[in-house]
Amino acid sequence: MSKEMTIKPFTMYFDLKNGMSNERSSTKRYLSNMKGMFADEAALERMLKNGDPLVYEFYELGLPETPGELLFGTSITYPGKVGNEYFMTKGHFHTILDTAEVYYCLSGKGYMLMENPEGNWDVQELTHGKAVYVPPRYAHRSINAGNEPLVTFFVFRADAGHDYGTIETKGYRKLIVEKDGKVEIVDNPKWK
Repeated sequence: MSKEMTIKPFTMYFDLKNGMSNERSSTKRYLSNMKGMFADEAALERMLKNGDPLVYEFYELGLPETPGELLFGTSITYPGKVGNEYFMTKGHFHTILDTAEVYYCLSGKGYMLMENPEGNWDVQELTHGKAVYVPPRYAHRSINAGNEPLVTFFVFRADAGHDYGTIETKGYRKLIVEKDGKVEIVDNPKWK
């Protein structure tokens, strides 16, 4: 970006409870956009016969994706399950793999599932007031394990990009599911 196109200071409104912004439109992901993401594809197809629920949405800045800038916004993952697997975001690596990201939980209850190409994985709980640091090289996905929307605020370098394709192709090694009324981390039977 040239010097004359430098971003000037600004503010942007986000509601600290529900994550909504009255200044931007959100990007929405419905259940039909999540085909191949959940382990129980038959349960997903059965759900789609009765409608196409909103699984998550996010608000982010429309800043130029240039070095030195930061992108930030909110992500809202709604409560629900496909089979026994909680509603979640698709998840992504960053195109610039050595990019870290920070998520701060504004409301709700859930988890951040992370893994790197070398096979290391981690799960961190998200509850009001907790910040999760996603290290460089880690794919990450928000999972709502509660009964209300999971709302997070995120920030990362603007030129990092998003690689959804790797996750769409391979999935994550682990799943977060409900078993006997409790949250469990299990191996993903579809992981490639």
